[in-house]
This record gives sequence, C-alpha cells and structure tokens, in this order.
Amino acid sequence: MPEPTTRPDLPDHLSADPRSPHHIAAAFEHDVGIVFNDKERFDVQEYCISEGWIKVPVGNKVDRKGNPLTIKLKGSVSAFYK
Repeated sequence: MPEPTTRPDLPDHLSADPRSPHHIAAAFEHDVGIVFNDKERFDVQEYCISEGWIKVPVGNKVDRKGNPLTIKLKGSVSAFYK
C-alpha cells in the first residue's frame, strides 16, 4: 500500500511563474484552490494572503516577452488544497 503524500503548508505569498522568488514547486504538485471575495477563482497567477491581493491575466494580452499581462485585485484571499 503506497504511503500518503504529505502536502506542504501553503505559503502566504505564492506565484505560478517558475522564475519568481515566490514560486514553490512542491505546492504545485497538488491542486491549489484560491477563494477571492467568497468566490473560487481558477485564473490566479499569484496571490498574497496577508496583503489581500491576487494577480489575474487580462484577457489574451501578453507583454513583449510573451508573458501574460496581469492586473492586481484587492480583497479577501484564502488558499487551500483541493
């Protein structure tokens, strides 16, 4: 019988961009869910719980390096494993 995998604690600040200093690959081995202003969001690129913001892409817009343009939204943020 395989051992259950332990999930690392979700950090206060997490980014989906692997080049970011706030990217923790171990957290993305499991499905991470974000609740923003009492609604679950599926398009979050980065979040900070203590400061109360998330970054989400703006449509299909990209910058000159091909990265999605993001906008910062402020409100109540909570993260959880699905």
